[in-house]
Amino acid sequence: MTERPKVVITHRVHEPVKKFLRHQCEVVANEDVESWPPSTLLGHVRDADALMAFMPDRIDEPFLRHCERLKIIAAALKGYDNIDVEACTRHGVWLTIVPDLLSLPTAELAMALVLGITRNVPAGDRLVRSGQFHGWRPVLYGGGLTGRTVGILGMGKLGQAFARLLTGFSANILYYDPVKLGPVQEAYLGLNRVDFEELISGSDIIVVLAPLTQTTLHLINAETIARMQPGAYLINAGRGSVVDEEAVARALKQGHLAGYAADTFEMEDRARPDAPAIVYNGLIADPDHTLFTPHLGTAVKHVRQEIELAAAKSILQALAGEIPAGAVNQPARASAGK
Repeated sequence: MTERPKVVITHRVHEPVKKFLRHQCEVVANEDVESWPPSTLLGHVRDADALMAFMPDRIDEPFLRHCERLKIIAAALKGYDNIDVEACTRHGVWLTIVPDLLSLPTAELAMALVLGITRNVPAGDRLVRSGQFHGWRPVLYGGGLTGRTVGILGMGKLGQAFARLLTGFSANILYYDPVKLGPVQEAYLGLNRVDFEELISGSDIIVVLAPLTQTTLHLINAETIARMQPGAYLINAGRGSVVDEEAVARALKQGHLAGYAADTFEMEDRARPDAPAIVYNGLIADPDHTLFTPHLGTAVKHVRQEIELAAAKSILQALAGEIPAGAVNQPARASAGK
């Protein structure tokens, strides 16, 4: 009887996804919400043929040396800065991502953060719960969106999805991205492309939707924040380390920034050797000017299952010797066996 390929799933997924893979594979899946300890993960993956990975996982050269049979890492992700692509290629391992399913739910959450922080939703909620709410009073005036200038940093699929949601709010929309959209697309979304400096200095609300790269690491720092308008709002739904959290905390304390909302944090970017262990305490200690969600960008039940299923399909394609959907590399030995 032919041995069934072994698939390791590093974090909890929906049952239909495991069932789909079990038709052809032996499946070892983490059933907890927490990550496996590194030793546990390595123990499972030593003889694995495929790995379904998630954002908390760090896949690098030392990790791959323990995975002699591995043919594919299917990341249930869009951004993959936590995975060493070149190391995967050297070891003959496919790396796939899910490029098309994450943008819209993340854009929806980014919009929730914008509205929540600019309209003082967290502070209003606390006021009602405090027992000190006695009806309308002239307090907690926020910024709103109508007539405001919103600057979008990053105009990939996520930035475009967010811009489509924003068009209904009668805001002036600026964007900065190294790649310029076509004139028809800009006109359809009501966008004006500006350089980085104009976006930083000319926006009432700045929404960070950029990936983490060497050039975007701490792109929003003390110097760039100082050039923002006094009373500007900053929202991060891209990658945590694009923003220097300590610099944001100082700007909030000084009153230069009116508010900061985020769904992503520096401590999540495990590929950074100097990544902090926790969210910067100065931000946590300032609930009146901050709004945080625990990386809920794609936390929509049916969307998460679709993402996981797309990764599972890529695994079966690679194990069948096919080029898997969503591949970001082309390892020379991937189909030669290991």
